[in-house]
Amino acid sequence: MFKLESPEYLYLLALLPVLVALHIFSNIRRRRKLAAYGDAELLSRLMPDASTTRPGLKFWLLFAAYTLCCFLLARPQFGAKQETVTRKGIETVIALDISNSMLADDVAPNRLEKSKRIISNLVDQFKDDKVGLIVFAGDAFVQLPITSDFISAKVFLNTINPGLINRQGTDIKAAIELASRSFTPHEGVGKAIIVITDGENHEGGAVEAAQAAAEKGYLVYVMGVGLPSGSPIPGERSGEFRKDRDGNVVITKLNEEMCRQIAAAGKGAYFYVDNSNAAEKALQKEIDKLAKADVETTVYTEYDEQFSIIAWIILVILLLEIFICESRNPRLRSFSLFKSEEEKGK
Repeated sequence: MFKLESPEYLYLLALLPVLVALHIFSNIRRRRKLAAYGDAELLSRLMPDASTTRPGLKFWLLFAAYTLCCFLLARPQFGAKQETVTRKGIETVIALDISNSMLADDVAPNRLEKSKRIISNLVDQFKDDKVGLIVFAGDAFVQLPITSDFISAKVFLNTINPGLINRQGTDIKAAIELASRSFTPHEGVGKAIIVITDGENHEGGAVEAAQAAAEKGYLVYVMGVGLPSGSPIPGERSGEFRKDRDGNVVITKLNEEMCRQIAAAGKGAYFYVDNSNAAEKALQKEIDKLAKADVETTVYTEYDEQFSIIAWIILVILLLEIFICESRNPRLRSFSLFKSEEEKGK
């Protein structure tokens, strides 16, 4: 496959028509000046070594060199050969609660943004591991299939907001079941499900789903975000809060009891998230305990730079331009091949 690493340099090609126009204008101006001195035939006799073709040849050589320099700066590359490599790591699927209650700001800046920062920091610690991302509210869906492409994971993470799911609520059961189906079939590798939520489970079966995941060998860790005392949910307008049908401000509370039950059933651990990074560190210690096994991963090799080929061509062109004189070499006039018809007749 072929690609240009820095295609923006191709905009320099827009100067090519300008260079050609300047060259043509220079030639016209030169001819007018010569015509002002006298007859063209007479001038050619007075300047027998002057060449009318070599200056043009030198220009077009420089023109070609400039064009190739533009492609040189664009860094042409070939590669993208697919290969399989073996890495030693674990598999982690993160299920993130994106219900409206996660917009509460009892944890700075709010529960959702705090959770996204935790995930980002966690991904930064991964090396040869794999990570998948699930978002859930009233429904659950895979935001990023399990992968070792951590850059894509962080890109997808930045796009997460409660608007991704129309059906509001908190169905932790659906998130855990979907996470359990997201792992690869590789055996012997540690596999973990990390649920980040405020624990306000509006559907049943979350504990049973965690127990079923543990029976398959998937440990379930739960990170509880928010204050047990509760906090109002910001509304769509600044300074307003969401209200129920009776007009009362809705208060969302961290359900730590539910979080602990899910973690216990999943044979994992529960971590309370506050404004410090204590929960992150504790989770990382637990993740590090998981068994790491050899996992085959399909990757693509780096593109090979091909600018050296163009650089050699440019060098040859510039050397030719240097060695070509604008006037004829008088020493070559002694050879009959370089003599004019008039000289041959004498």
